[in-house]
Amino acid sequence: VMRELAAFADILIGNEEDCQKSLGIGTAAGVEAGRLDVGAYEHLTAQVMTAFPNLERAAITLRESRSADWNGWSAVLRTKSGFFAGPAFEIRSIVDRIGTGDAFAAGLIHGLAAFGADAEALDFAVAAGALKHSIPGDWNLSTEKDILALAKGDRLGRVRR
Repeated sequence: VMRELAAFADILIGNEEDCQKSLGIGTAAGVEAGRLDVGAYEHLTAQVMTAFPNLERAAITLRESRSADWNGWSAVLRTKSGFFAGPAFEIRSIVDRIGTGDAFAAGLIHGLAAFGADAEALDFAVAAGALKHSIPGDWNLSTEKDILALAKGDRLGRVRR
């Protein structure tokens, strides 16, 4: 069913397992190793775009699981004109992983609508997912201002009033 639906999509957002199990498109990326090769995802997104020519964009989240509460977090985005790798975050003392993919997807959709530039939208989406790791529950309660600050490189964690 997912392959049939994907044929009508403008954008696909998921992880490597979604591509493999839902679309039948695999990658040689070793997710169990704890470190991901962005080049494998460049190839994977190219395969997805080729399989579904209607797509304008394909985004894949990248989670490097070091332990239950320590992960690396990033994402990649392929468009018809290029490939972008988002910023990488080391997230320690994770509060809740549930909802991080949804926060990323919402961040990407918002970023594309608000900023227009693919790379900027990807940075915003990765930051939204990173911040969600610090919030219990399924909802990302971060503000656009907080996400933008992180996306633009503010990783100090200082309190802002």
